Amino acid sequence: MDNLPLYTRFQLALRNGQDKPQIWVAFQGLIYDVTQSRLWRDGKHYEHWAGQDLTEELKDAPHTAAVFQKFQAVGRLQ
Repeated sequence: MDNLPLYTRFQLALRNGQDKPQIWVAFQGLIYDVTQSRLWRDGKHYEHWAGQDLTEELKDAPHTAAVFQKFQAVGRLQ
């Protein structure tokens, strides 16, 4: 994972499904591409918004961190 590119929070925020077509979210320092997930249409998944670091929000989610295993890591959060 060390070979993944670094992205700032600002760059991540642009990948929200609105400003750019990509839908990305960060978790524990890694950025995942969730663009193809039907659960992230238009950059929103229940009360969560794409383009953000969801590390803290996942504590209240009904699923575990294992959910990110099905998505490709595209970068690291700087």
